Amino acid sequence: MTRKRPTVNDVAAAAGVSKAAVSRVINNAPGVAPATREHVRHVIDRLGYRPDPTARALASGYGDAIDLVVIEENASRFGANPFYSRVTTGLLEGIADTDAHLRLHVVDEAGAAALLSRVADAVSLGVLLVNVTPELGGEFYSRCTRVVSMGRSAPGVPSIVPENRDGARAAVRHLYETGRRHIAAVHGPDRSPCAVDRRTGYHAAMDDVGLPSRSYVGPFRRETGYEQVHRLLAHDPDLDAVFVGCDLMAAGAMQALAEAGRRIPHDVAVVGFDGSLITALTIPPLSSVHQPVEQMATAATRALVDHQAVFSWRQTFPTTLQVRASSAA
Repeated sequence: MTRKRPTVNDVAAAAGVSKAAVSRVINNAPGVAPATREHVRHVIDRLGYRPDPTARALASGYGDAIDLVVIEENASRFGANPFYSRVTTGLLEGIADTDAHLRLHVVDEAGAAALLSRVADAVSLGVLLVNVTPELGGEFYSRCTRVVSMGRSAPGVPSIVPENRDGARAAVRHLYETGRRHIAAVHGPDRSPCAVDRRTGYHAAMDDVGLPSRSYVGPFRRETGYEQVHRLLAHDPDLDAVFVGCDLMAAGAMQALAEAGRRIPHDVAVVGFDGSLITALTIPPLSSVHQPVEQMATAATRALVDHQAVFSWRQTFPTTLQVRASSAA
């Protein structure tokens, strides 16, 4: 009778460790103490375990992969937000010279914890987190260290961070220098560290020029900009400028201003944030703080592929204000 081939489960049971620990040892991945790693290798040799290439390929999605995890309240919005397509473009550029491929996961907040748990158990080259809160990012990192967050995360979690505060301050300075004195803002959600940092930059800049702040908060959606600008106009009819936390919201803000009969930029100037394709599609073209999303995603991906994303690894990218007709003097 043919002897049964030992499995990963057999090795884990014999070594007294988890299946995930055995997988890390087999793949020479971090996260296992040296003594435990040596013990598992001894058990592997004793049992004569040999990885099954076919099984490994199936388990990881037919080869090495980078997992892109996006938390979005409605999966259908993934295709409607140009930020996500820019991240995907940069990620694909990062694996272009490898045999790796992309595994995409889009989930709402309610299902995020369960999804991240499954991804941690089946991680291949690494995981790129988008819109994942610092709390969830920290929990994930405690189970899987092959991860980079797009945006500030929990302490220790590797991250790629744009200069959000500097970008927001540049936008407010530009509006002030072109004569605007009633400068309001529409910010992204509190759960997003990028949105919080942009809001901090806005308030700091308003303090610098001695003007009172007025702002509203909401999800990174076109509808948010539309609804909140109507609220701003109701509270401050003299509104003459709006800084908006992302280009998608800024498009909604411009729609609300047009409906209210406010000319852009003559009556109200608008500046967004991202520097996406949307800036060329609005009428007039949208001023925006550009962040190099594609380059950021590529750098994050390469850090995973090259095993550079160690504890507290962080790379910061500059943001640049690009002035167009929506805020011209």
